[in-house]
Amino acid sequence: MAAEAERLYVQIICIFRAYVNFCAVKRISYIIAMKKLKAKARLKALRKKGVNVVGCDVIVGDEVIVDGGATLYSPCTIVGKSRICAGVNILPNTYVESCYIGRDTYVSASTLKDSRIGAECNIGPFAHIRQGAVVSDGCRIGDFVEIKNSTLGEGCKAAHLAYIGDACVGKRVNVGCGVVFANFDGKVKRGTIVEDNCFIGCNCNIIAPSHIGRGAYIAAATTVCGEVPEKALCVGRVRPKMLEGRAEGRYSDG
Repeated sequence: MAAEAERLYVQIICIFRAYVNFCAVKRISYIIAMKKLKAKARLKALRKKGVNVVGCDVIVGDEVIVDGGATLYSPCTIVGKSRICAGVNILPNTYVESCYIGRDTYVSASTLKDSRIGAECNIGPFAHIRQGAVVSDGCRIGDFVEIKNSTLGEGCKAAHLAYIGDACVGKRVNVGCGVVFANFDGKVKRGTIVEDNCFIGCNCNIIAPSHIGRGAYIAAATTVCGEVPEKALCVGRVRPKMLEGRAEGRYSDG
């Protein structure tokens, strides 16, 4: 008799657990379905407003403002207190969180958080615009460029493979491939100032705190630490030393 009662008890427990799991699955399915309906309604409202939504995998948060004439390509996500102005193109694989993006700017496959992008900029692909970044009108920020807590003036170019951190960069500055603004000394993060119309060549290290004067030219492979006068040519590379015949035997596959 006791064995029969125990078996019945186990069966009741199994049925109860199965029912609880069933209810949980149904609840999750309901929540997912409601989120999809809400997302569809949001996209429908944006289309009525004049926003071009290409594809169905576009996520736009409730606090986001998108002006008519902007174009959002699937898949992309825009959340937080973001503002997308008219003429902006958000291309696939882009994530935007709490950013202002000015008119006629293109953003391609990039991540933007807590930053401000001006008008007629070109961002990406694979750029990372981090907290506190201000990119002014007409800038070009290319692939694998990271900007953090920095201001870039109008018409700046950082086309690829650069890190700009804790810097104030003037107008029409060229930041070459491989440039690193070294802002952390292991204890304190320090800032750098680059004035208008400067050229920073490839593979340069700008060690904070530095100040590069207006119109200065930093030659490729130079390390800057300190003051560069206005319109100065700064060359800091090491001259190569040629040792004839000494390469033989150093490379096993050569």
